[in-house]
Amino acid sequence: MAAALARAYAPAADPRLIVALDVPTRAEAEALVEGLGDAVAFYKIGLQLLASGGMEMARDLKRGGREVFLDWKLHDIGATVEKATAAVVASGACDFLTVHAEPQVLAAAVRGRGDERSAKILGVTVLTSLNGQDLAEIGYGMGVEALVERRIRQVIDAGADGVVASPHEAAIARRVGGPDFLVVTPGVRPDWAGKDDQARAATPAETLRNGASHIVIGRPVTAASDPRAAALRIAEEMAGA
Repeated sequence: MAAALARAYAPAADPRLIVALDVPTRAEAEALVEGLGDAVAFYKIGLQLLASGGMEMARDLKRGGREVFLDWKLHDIGATVEKATAAVVASGACDFLTVHAEPQVLAAAVRGRGDERSAKILGVTVLTSLNGQDLAEIGYGMGVEALVERRIRQVIDAGADGVVASPHEAAIARRVGGPDFLVVTPGVRPDWAGKDDQARAATPAETLRNGASHIVIGRPVTAASDPRAAALRIAEEMAGA
């Protein structure tokens, strides 16, 4: 597989666009990557694909010149997160790794990463499927923006590299984190695509103008009748932001 991916890859692809390989099987993910070809250079592998050969595919993508975002949202006791992060980083299979943005979890992930700074630790602030009412039902005594800002500051204090935040909180992350802070934004939906289960969505151009460093897009590309054409259309919108 790695050789095929290397032949398809072209460095002209916009590195700010991350396509989510949220599909059930490695075979489906491989077909998407090969079909997208030179249109995409960065891929997200989440929990669904992890159970179907996701780590092996991550290694193959890296060997083929792609960048990989392992969106695993690690959340456990510190010792477990530290060891898991160390194992992932040692595998050389990722550029970005997510953990939940809680102080103990963040600190453990940073310890586990050690001096291998090529692997960036991102704290997940508030899931993009949640709104203020959802947070109240969970038991938080603050709204989305206040919780996101608190978690951004906790990410910075822990020495992590950035956050995952919705397009509507990207401006907060950029303001608090500064110019070099990574702001990775899921919940991005072009005007011509449905919002699906994203409660706080925005278009690619809006998201970049709000301060995002990278955008994550899944179904508008992966479920399109022509995924490569959809990715190129999104990249064109990004270029004009």
